[in-house]
Amino acid sequence: MRETGQPLGLQLALVSKAVSRAFNEALEQAGGSLPAWLILTTLRDGARGSQREIAQRIGIKGPTLTIHLDKLERAGLVVRARDPQDRRNSQVELTRAGEDAHTRLLRAVIAFNRRLRAGLSEEEIRLLRGLLTRLQANVS
Repeated sequence: MRETGQPLGLQLALVSKAVSRAFNEALEQAGGSLPAWLILTTLRDGARGSQREIAQRIGIKGPTLTIHLDKLERAGLVVRARDPQDRRNSQVELTRAGEDAHTRLLRAVIAFNRRLRAGLSEEEIRLLRGLLTRLQANVS
């Protein structure tokens, strides 16, 4: 069978880039970024964590996380302290300003999600989620 139209993988990659770009812009307009959102959300969900745990949860390397944490710490959104049990580890916590930033970014995420889902029924969203899961399984 001969395929017609744009290859599915290319279309998916282009859509993914467009959605990612729009999501990043929404976060930037709210004073954040994707890495900041992921870190603040991880800390908000767990209240406190080691840098190693945070890096694993959000799927980035330790040195990359350190760069983002430095920025968040300078902005007063997180604090780091040496783990008394293991001085090689730092524990990271949200500050009150970090909680406020998370709340502000959460509003932007919710608004973006509404925008993304506009015109789609619950059934279409369920179908899309299922199809995306199958596509991911096909390449895993």
